[in-house]
Amino acid sequence: MNSYLTKINNFIENLDAGTQIALDKITERKRFAKGEFLLRQDEICRQSFFIESGIVRKFYVTEAGKEITTEFCFADDLAVSFQSYTLQTPSLEFIQAIENTQVIVTDYEPFQTLKTNFPKLIELDLMMTEYYAMWLEERLQRFHTLDATRRYQKLATEQPHFIRHIQLTHIASYLGISLETLSRIRAKK
Repeated sequence: MNSYLTKINNFIENLDAGTQIALDKITERKRFAKGEFLLRQDEICRQSFFIESGIVRKFYVTEAGKEITTEFCFADDLAVSFQSYTLQTPSLEFIQAIENTQVIVTDYEPFQTLKTNFPKLIELDLMMTEYYAMWLEERLQRFHTLDATRRYQKLATEQPHFIRHIQLTHIASYLGISLETLSRIRAKK
C-alpha cells in the first residue's frame, strides 16, 4: 500500500504547471481542534480531507446510541465519507478530529468541474479511489482473518506514535472487541 501512496505522491508532484495551479486554487489548508467535527451524520460530504498531521476517526452511532468506530485516518490518509461524497447524499457517519489536525480540503463541486478541463485530475481521482478500495479490502481481510490480538498488534506496529493519542474505547470499537478484551490484550504485551 505504501508503494501505491508513493505512486500517487509522485503523480501529484509531476502534474503540469497548469493543472497544479488549478488544483491549488480549489484547495485550502484548515486546522481542526481535538474533538471538532469535519463532517456530521446527515450532512452531505462536500469536501475531501487530506490529512497532513493529526488523527481523525470515522464513526457512526447505532439506534441504541453506541458509537462504532470504522476508520482512523492518519497523516497521508484521505478522510471522506465515500458514499456521501460520491453520490452527494447525506452521510451515515461522522468524521471527527481526535487530536489537533491539519488537513488540505478540496471541495467536491470545483474538483468535478476541473476534471473536465484537466484530464490528469480524472486519473488522480481514480488513483485515490483505487487506494481507498485497496485500504478497505486490507481492513476487511484483517478483520476476518486475524484474531483481536493480531489486529491490535498490526495497528500498534503501523501507527506506534499515534496509538497513545487514541482513546481505548475508540480502539476497541475499531477492532470490533470489548474494552475488557482490549485491556487483556494490552496487559499481555
